[in-house]
Parts: sequence; C-alpha cells; structure tokens
Amino acid sequence: MRAALAEARRGSGSTHPNPAVGAVITKGGRILSKGWHRTAGCPHAEIEALSGLKSRRSAKGATIYVTLEPCSTHGRTPPCTQAIINAGIARVVYGTRDPNPRHAGRADAILRAAGIEVVAGVLSSECERLNTAWNKWIASGLPFVIAKAGMSLDGRLASPPGRRWITSAESREDAMDLRARSGAILVGGETIRTDNPKLTVRGRAGVPQPWRVVWTKSGNLPASSHVFTDRHRARTLVFQGHSLRSVLRDLARRGVEQVLIEGGGRTLGEAFDRGLVDHVVFYIAPILLGGPIPGLGGRATAGGLVLENVSYRIIGGDIRVEGDVGQRG
Repeated sequence: MRAALAEARRGSGSTHPNPAVGAVITKGGRILSKGWHRTAGCPHAEIEALSGLKSRRSAKGATIYVTLEPCSTHGRTPPCTQAIINAGIARVVYGTRDPNPRHAGRADAILRAAGIEVVAGVLSSECERLNTAWNKWIASGLPFVIAKAGMSLDGRLASPPGRRWITSAESREDAMDLRARSGAILVGGETIRTDNPKLTVRGRAGVPQPWRVVWTKSGNLPASSHVFTDRHRARTLVFQGHSLRSVLRDLARRGVEQVLIEGGGRTLGEAFDRGLVDHVVFYIAPILLGGPIPGLGGRATAGGLVLENVSYRIIGGDIRVEGDVGQRG
C-alpha cells in the first residue's frame, strides 16, 4: 500500500475533479505492475496498473492494492470494479472508502459477489490525507479552507512605515506553494484597499491562476487595483453582502476544492467565528510591531482553539506553524 501511495502522489494537484489514486498489482510476493491516475478523463489507477502488466493473463489470481475504494459507477470512464472482475483479480486491498455516500461501500458488495476477496482500511489515515480537500468537497459541498497569515511576534498584520513585508522572502516563497495548490485565494475588501495585492502564483510554470476572491461588505473597491486590471482580471470574483459560508459554497460549485484565506484580520476572524477553517498555516516573524490590527479579529478564538497534528519549522528566520483546527480548549 505504501507503494500505491507513492504512485498516487505523482498525480497530486493534477486530477481535479477526481482524487489522486495509486494502484499496485502483486502476485507471489512480487510487484507486477503499478499505476496512477494522471488527470480527469485519463484511465484510473487500477486501469493503468492492469494495462502495465506484461501479460494480461498474469492478473488471474493476483492482488491489487488501491489507495481509494475502486469506482463502481460509469463516469468519464467505465467502472474499475468491472475491469478488476474481468481481469481475474482474486483479492482487492484498498486504503479508504469513497467519501461520496452514493458510492461508499458499493465496491465491496460488487467485488464479493464476483467471488473476489476484499480487504478495506489498510493505511487508511495516510490514504485519506492524500485527498483531504477532495474528501471534504465531495462529502459536504464546501471547499477545504486554509487560513494563512504572516504576522509579527505580537500578532500584528500591518507592516510598519517604510517596511513592505513582515515575514522573510523565504516564507513568502513557501506561501506561494500554498497558493499554487489552492483553487482560490480569498481576501477581504480592506486588504484590497490597503495593500493592493496581486494574489498571483509567481514562478510556478504551468500552474493555473487560482480564482482571486474579494469578500466585501461595502463594495467600495478601487477600480485601479491589480486584481481588476492585470492579465488575470478574468479570474477575479467579487462577493458583496454575502455570508462567507455562501461564498465558499459558490466556489465549491465552481469546482474549487481548496480555498486559501489570506486576510485580513476581520476576514480571518469571521472564518474562525463561523467554524469554516479546517487548517492553519501562520508565519511568525521575530519582530514586535504593536498597533491596532490583530492577526485574528472575531470571537471564536476567545475561548481557545486547539490545533492538532501541529508542525513547526524555521524558515528564513521566521517560525512556520501548521496544524488542523481541532476542538475548543
């Protein structure tokens, strides 16, 4: 299954609206073939692995390891369950169930009815983490939300006079990877008015420009802002007077699996207040600023939100703190 996970990771970020999936076929303790889903419309991982066999006859009596429950319905491609049955596979081992309630567990019944042994839940946590954003998008109709901020040691977002950035160039480059993996970047109207950000994916050849989403109450936005005038202006969306949840639901309907909320403090605070944040990535610079703008406005964090699966890393002199939003402390 670890070999199947390695295969699946080769497709991470390129399979939307499908999940990243890997498959490995074994027999007699040897790996016969591997496969991974490359992009939507291309063969699924199971089909890639079956096609990679030197002889199709070698599939008879073999075991296939798949990171996700094999599909059992006809979409852009035929169901993998039928291909597995037709190939003569004797045993199917998969990591995690399909999160779509219409499909979850269907493969088990279909394969077992054909006399195939099914083992589910092998390395399930690792297989589930492979498609965290896709899992939520499919199951809830909302995108996976990452709250990102660069702040001072005393939790301030506004740069001091004469200083353009709070965090280091290395931290900003790392944050660009977060943008590149997201389908949309969301900021509040005040961020547009104050900082005039470009919200682009710089230095990432072949990476499509994410939606640039402006959430505003007043609608008072400078027409000369970068997001309205540059070559990516068609990728800018403005939502005036909408709840943040309704904005996220709209983005999900557009096929956005993951949203990166970059601020400012009021927007981040509202996202936490409404329980919309799934994951946090904060870059904390060794500088004290003072001033009136906190990193998080709102009330939800007043009682303490505890992060889970936390990791820390020094990057460019800053501390990068990352974790999943857990329970109130």
